[in-house]
Amino acid sequence: MTLRWAIPALALCVVLPWLPGLPLFWVTLANLIGISAIVVTGLVVLTGIGGMTSFAQASFLGFGAYTTAILSTRYGLNPWLGLPAAMAAAGLAAAAIGAITLRLKAHYLALGTIAWSVSLFFLFGNLDILGRNDGISAIPPLTIAGFRLVDVRLSATLIGVSVVGVIAATHNLLDSRWGRAIRALRGGAMAAASCGVDIARARMLAFVYAALLAGLAGWLFAHLQRAVNPTPFGLYAGIQYLLMAVVGGAAYLPGALLGSALVVIVNDRLQDWLPKLLGTSGNFEIIAFGLLLVLVLQVAPEGLWPHITRRRRHTHPRPIAAMALPKRVAAQANRAFEVANLRRNFGGLVAVADLSFTLAPGELLALIGPNGAGKSTSFNLLTGVTRPSAGTVHLMGRDVTGLSAPAMAEGGVARSFQHVKLVAGMSVIENVALGAHLRGHASPLRSILRLDRAEEARQFAEAATQLAHVGLGDLADRPATSLALGQQRIVEIARALAADPAVLLLDEPAAGLRHAEKQVLAALLRRLAASGMAILLVEHDMDFVMNLADRLVVMDFGTVIAEGPPEQIRQNPAVIEAYLGGVA
Repeated sequence: MTLRWAIPALALCVVLPWLPGLPLFWVTLANLIGISAIVVTGLVVLTGIGGMTSFAQASFLGFGAYTTAILSTRYGLNPWLGLPAAMAAAGLAAAAIGAITLRLKAHYLALGTIAWSVSLFFLFGNLDILGRNDGISAIPPLTIAGFRLVDVRLSATLIGVSVVGVIAATHNLLDSRWGRAIRALRGGAMAAASCGVDIARARMLAFVYAALLAGLAGWLFAHLQRAVNPTPFGLYAGIQYLLMAVVGGAAYLPGALLGSALVVIVNDRLQDWLPKLLGTSGNFEIIAFGLLLVLVLQVAPEGLWPHITRRRRHTHPRPIAAMALPKRVAAQANRAFEVANLRRNFGGLVAVADLSFTLAPGELLALIGPNGAGKSTSFNLLTGVTRPSAGTVHLMGRDVTGLSAPAMAEGGVARSFQHVKLVAGMSVIENVALGAHLRGHASPLRSILRLDRAEEARQFAEAATQLAHVGLGDLADRPATSLALGQQRIVEIARALAADPAVLLLDEPAAGLRHAEKQVLAALLRRLAASGMAILLVEHDMDFVMNLADRLVVMDFGTVIAEGPPEQIRQNPAVIEAYLGGVA
């Protein structure tokens, strides 16, 4: 999605509310739709893209609404100055709640936000400063150039402009290095961490950003309604906002507006139709919404927006004149990796026992062994995915034992995975640009304000260079998961190279490749080693390994049984018995 729609959208926000003959009732509904769309846009980032289900967005709406209500009624603060206060209150509340709740995963996180929503609802209704269940009334309206925004058409213009600004800002955030980090949270967190992404920070960023938007919506809600009470900030309202995201398309920004419009309008119509149809009054729309949600999940699990319009493929400008990214690390020490007596126990099982080896800059070292030998566990120990039970790891002379995956990436380690871990929903070049995360420095705020374009151009130029390096330059804008398995493995290598590593760890890079593709990969790895990069690979293709590696380390049952050049390993009786067998 580009931002070319923003100017005509702003023009519509100014013109549409004033169309002759347009009933004020529909303008009022449009205001409610706009406020809801702002909240739901936050849910698109948090839930649809970030993969964190939250039922507490209505609570953050309440933080924003109550903050501006108190400041403007009791302390006489100008309502416009209440905006930063409302957003700050919602953001600080989200940071405090997120510090506790974001430790939870999957459905536990959703249950945690339900608990917060219920607790905060009762808190709002029992504090004297908030007016208890009666709430706060006589909230002053907003004024612009002396005009009081008491006319719903004036409010509609302000809300419409706010919706356009929020969607544009969110688009900018998602189209940045931190946006790629948030998008990787859903199914690609381990890959993102290996690229240096601070996963906890990315989760907190999405959580707080969604709350900031809810705080903005609460500010608008308070000065539009001119009264607040706990009712709009409870669990049912939180469920409605989540329903809006699901119905519209939780992973699509336009879906926030579509879902909000559908739910608000259908809710209003059901409140009129159902009592007449059933001959009695009651909140029957709640039942209808439950059935609607089940129906949407069955028929259109991705929401309605993808069924209305095909998502355009987003291409990224990669100007030839873009400045190259600065080099991050270089292997200065005589030993890029030095592993001594590394050990990992899982209860009574010893997965890796006293693993020791060295890896020099420019060397190609292969770690081989039969299935269950401990190779993958060793990889995870060396890349910070798993903490060792004992032993030490030195990276370019620095003790990095027990450091996390992002810290290892910061130190100059990049890796691929045995089971390919590309981020679904992102193009090939976006996945590769994720590898350059640590080579950028733009903050989320700079991204929102679109002040990071020069850096983004450099990151995508680097990604394009690495794709060309591995021979996949013509597939840059293809969806990453649409590629064949062998091509996906090559994309992973390009992503690792985009990090400008000193040490490259490859887990079965030749699996799924045809013979000609393996020859191209071998030539690439030789060039990288010749440039001074230290390479460690696990591979089951013995012909590939024996013709490529300078030295081999052979593992069996978690221990090293042999180490040396390929010719020596071929003749080693212990290796023949444990692994090579008749192949030797």
